[in-house]
Amino acid sequence: MGELLLNRTMSAMANKATLVDADVLQLRQTVFADGVVQRREAEALFALDRSVADKSDSWVSFFVEAVTDYLVNVEAPKGYISKDNAQWLIRTISSNGVVDTVTELEVLLRAMEKAESMPASLSGFALAQVKYAVVEGEGPLAKGRTCVKGVVTANDVAMLRRILYSFSGGGALGVSREEAKVLFDINDATADADNDASWSELFSKAIGFSLMAAGGHAPQSREKALAREEWLADDSVNIADFFSRMFANGLSGVRDAMAAPDSVEAVYKERNETFERKNNIAEKIDAEEAAWLIDRIGRDGKLHENELALIAFLKAESDHLHPSLKPLLDKVA
Repeated sequence: MGELLLNRTMSAMANKATLVDADVLQLRQTVFADGVVQRREAEALFALDRSVADKSDSWVSFFVEAVTDYLVNVEAPKGYISKDNAQWLIRTISSNGVVDTVTELEVLLRAMEKAESMPASLSGFALAQVKYAVVEGEGPLAKGRTCVKGVVTANDVAMLRRILYSFSGGGALGVSREEAKVLFDINDATADADNDASWSELFSKAIGFSLMAAGGHAPQSREKALAREEWLADDSVNIADFFSRMFANGLSGVRDAMAAPDSVEAVYKERNETFERKNNIAEKIDAEEAAWLIDRIGRDGKLHENELALIAFLKAESDHLHPSLKPLLDKVA
């Protein structure tokens, strides 16, 4: 796209009082007919979004879609958000660590959900937006909150889950150290508040899986391994032959197909056993992790309810705990 057309069009639209559906259609058909293909084009969209206060729903959809596609599918490496691109996005959408608008926050979240991988710092930054809303009452997520600041609501927990799931690809909560630190900050600041009950469960499980994922293996459920999209796309399984055998002879055909050594069930049983072996190694809380937990938990001199729930979770779920954690574990009967 020519720079003259970009500058002329965006300048004219920036002077409008309202961006209507016709404006969005014009942008889609002319200026961005091929999508956003350069960073200066993405920056022009951000500038326009900030310049006009009144915008139609179609603008929000277009803006989020265009910038997300640019970040994930145009910028190299395709499908991933690099450290450089993550830093650019954070600089672009925030001031003093706080995202400026709800629309820009949605760009961040949608990009995280679409990308196959990204720096842990990006997820930590997204989680920090929830922390600002809960603890400080600041940022776009603080707008429309019906409770006083300092309380974790069900909506806050839902947003935290969305962020954590987007970074882990929708799988188990094997969170990073950066994410765990933000969750601890929220917990410390709201320990005595009347938080939603779902917060305690999320905190204990997320931190627990973070500590147990020592080898980088997040627990993977059978349901995820047998997800339709995954096994249909797997070259190691002959799907057509499997279904042919399964439906050939009624119930006996189903039974024979499932029992065959190359069946979907057999292949994934072997694969899940491999995952299980790896996860048994991952679920070893070593000295470094134990030292981090001891330093972080009970930092104010006492163990709060969620921290006790975390210790109980670790005690029940991990097959090996470092000896230095024994004094903490003894506090949970």
